[in-house]
Amino acid sequence: MERLGTGIGWRPEIAGEVERMPGIDWVEVVAENVCPGHVPESLLRLRERGVTVVPHGVALGLGGAERPDAGRLEALAERATALRSPLVTEHIAFVRAGGPLSVSPRLEAGHLLPVPRTRDALDVLCENVRIAQDALPVPLAVENIAALFSWPGEEMSEGQFLYDLADRTGVRLLIDVANLHTNHVNRGEDPAKALAELPLEAIAYVHVAGGVERGGVWHDSHAHPVPRPVLDILTDLASRVSPPGVLLERDENFPEPGELERELTAIREAVEKGATARSTAQAKSSGAGSGSVGESGSGEPARQRVALAQAAVLSALVAGTPVPEGFDRVRMAVQARALAAKRADVVAKVAPELPVMLGERYREVFLAHAQKRPMTGGYRQDALDFVEQLLLSSGRRERQDEQVPLRELREWWLERSGPVPRSRRPAVRLARATRRVLLRR
Repeated sequence: MERLGTGIGWRPEIAGEVERMPGIDWVEVVAENVCPGHVPESLLRLRERGVTVVPHGVALGLGGAERPDAGRLEALAERATALRSPLVTEHIAFVRAGGPLSVSPRLEAGHLLPVPRTRDALDVLCENVRIAQDALPVPLAVENIAALFSWPGEEMSEGQFLYDLADRTGVRLLIDVANLHTNHVNRGEDPAKALAELPLEAIAYVHVAGGVERGGVWHDSHAHPVPRPVLDILTDLASRVSPPGVLLERDENFPEPGELERELTAIREAVEKGATARSTAQAKSSGAGSGSVGESGSGEPARQRVALAQAAVLSALVAGTPVPEGFDRVRMAVQARALAAKRADVVAKVAPELPVMLGERYREVFLAHAQKRPMTGGYRQDALDFVEQLLLSSGRRERQDEQVPLRELREWWLERSGPVPRSRRPAVRLARATRRVLLRR
């Protein structure tokens, strides 16, 4: 496995700071945020300096019941080629559910949700990983995710699940030690036990990130400093194996460059501490894990069972249907609120004009919309659906005391809802204005 070194998640907000940061060997970029034909100049400069760039996908949904979408796989492959990356990474998660397999409406989570650690889910995941591996021009690594809730009736621990996945597919693993800490707090899982069960030779690199605890629930926010328990798990991992790469993730609430550099220093020190322990300790048994559970050969029946279970869970989270039996209702409610809040935050980034037009009411109005209408497409479509519903619910007449700026919202929606942007030629704009006047009569 290629040695990556110490890296940081590249984000547009800190692009300049990342370029000037000392000791950065590589960066990771959210794959869906990069257009192969228009790679940001900052990434091009880093790459020309010899800094490795790795695309990190968030929308493939390898843990979902359906086979990976060919278009999404092609897009991920294009980004790997454009960035000359040695590998690409994705998540062990489902991000959408519903459709023909479950005979239910298709829903989007807009977030990474945990797959059940069952033999059915493992069979489906293994096949999906193989499909992705065949479609990508470079090796694939998959990441363990953080979860706010647990599935009832799980048949394996996280370590066993990851061990069998790697054993059956040869896929590499992106181990997120912050997610191990999250699952320790939220699900009572022992991170040391998970590390002991992993096939250490399959580790491609490691994620480190911060979070925050609210009401007894740990939120993997990527917006707070890395806590000591996460660094301790990193040291534990480094005492077992030398990780090819370690990367600091930060997605928002970016601190001053000096603070990020101090976090990177703390990460290096944690790895060095683990390496010292590894070099001085006696050799330990290499027989980790419980062994593969084997292929069940379930095929389409397994996909259908997983599809029905995931559709029921996602519908409860985003469409207000009853929580399936066996799930912690309090944790599911926390997850549902988190999904709605994330929708509001991401739509505000995708369509920054909306918070400006709606002002302080934006969040209240959007969350009211989210309670009634689950997301069925991407975030751009979510923004369009939100504005469309505002326009439909407000009627045609615009009162003088109306707090929702209907005219501005209508113009915004018309500009973006068509297949191509509306023409700004004076004659065309005059025709549109004339048509609006006639329609109002």
